[in-house]
Amino acid sequence: MAIIRTENLTYIYGEGTPFRKVAVDDVNLQIDEGEMVGVIGHTGSGKSTLIQHFNGLLKATSGNVYIDGEKLWDDKAKLRPVRFKVGLVFQYPEYQLFEETCYKDIAFGPKNMGLDNAEIDRRIKETAKMVGITPDILDKSPFELSGGQKRRVAIAGVMAMEPKVLILDEPASGLDPKGREQILGLIKEYHQEKKNTVVLVSHSMEDIAKHTSKILVMNKAKLFCYDDTVKVFHRAAELEEMGLAVPQITRVFNRLKAMGCDINDDVYTTKYAKELLLKLLAR
Repeated sequence: MAIIRTENLTYIYGEGTPFRKVAVDDVNLQIDEGEMVGVIGHTGSGKSTLIQHFNGLLKATSGNVYIDGEKLWDDKAKLRPVRFKVGLVFQYPEYQLFEETCYKDIAFGPKNMGLDNAEIDRRIKETAKMVGITPDILDKSPFELSGGQKRRVAIAGVMAMEPKVLILDEPASGLDPKGREQILGLIKEYHQEKKNTVVLVSHSMEDIAKHTSKILVMNKAKLFCYDDTVKVFHRAAELEEMGLAVPQITRVFNRLKAMGCDINDDVYTTKYAKELLLKLLAR
C-alpha cells in the first residue's frame, strides 16, 4: 500500500514575478509502506522542495499529495494529524534544539500531539535508548553535548512522535567518518525495528547504496526515475551525465568490465565487491 503518493505535483517559486522558478515539475510518485528510500539529485534538482511537500510544509502550486490515503490540504482541519504521520529531520537538526534539557527537547513533539505524561515518558526513554542516548544525558542541556550527540537528540525528537514516515535530509552531514557511520547505522536499525518508511536524502552515493533498497532520482525539477537501488546504479552513464557520481566501487567494476574482465556489472557496495572478488579468486 502507498504511504506517499503524488499526482502531477508541481511547485513554483516566485509565481508572477521575474524570479519565477519551477522547483518541482509534474511529479507522479508512489512510495510503499515500509520502504527504505534514498533520494538523490544535483543541487537545485528539486529534491528538498519535493520532500517538504510530504508533510505539508509546502503547498503544491498544482497537483496533489496523499499521505496514507489522505489528501493533504483537502481539509485544513485534518492537516495537523496527517502531518504527525510524517516526521521531517532537516539538515543540521541540532541547530533546532532549544529546551533546557535533552529530555524536554525530545518531549516537545509528543507533547504537541496531546499525549499524556506516561506515554510521553515511555516514548522519550524508548527512543533515547534506540539512538544511544543514556539516561544521564537526558538530564543534561543539549548545548553541553558533542556534535554527534546533539544530532542524536534532534533525531530522537522526531522519532519520538512515532511517524509512519521518517524523512531525513542529509542526516550525516558535517560529521566525521565514525559519527557518520553511527548515525546512518542507527537509522537503519530504526527502520528494521519499526518497519516504517524511511526516506533518506543524501549527496553520498556510497551511503545511499549501502543503506537503501530503492532510489528516487530528481533532475531539473523532474522525477528522472524511482526504482530498485541496483537498477538505478545500472544507469551509471545517465547519472554521470546529469552530474551525479555512482559509488566508487561501481566505477571500478564498470571499468574492469570495459577492459574485458568477466565480472558482474551490478556491484554498488564494497561488501558485495569483496564477496565477488573472493569467489573469483577461489576459482
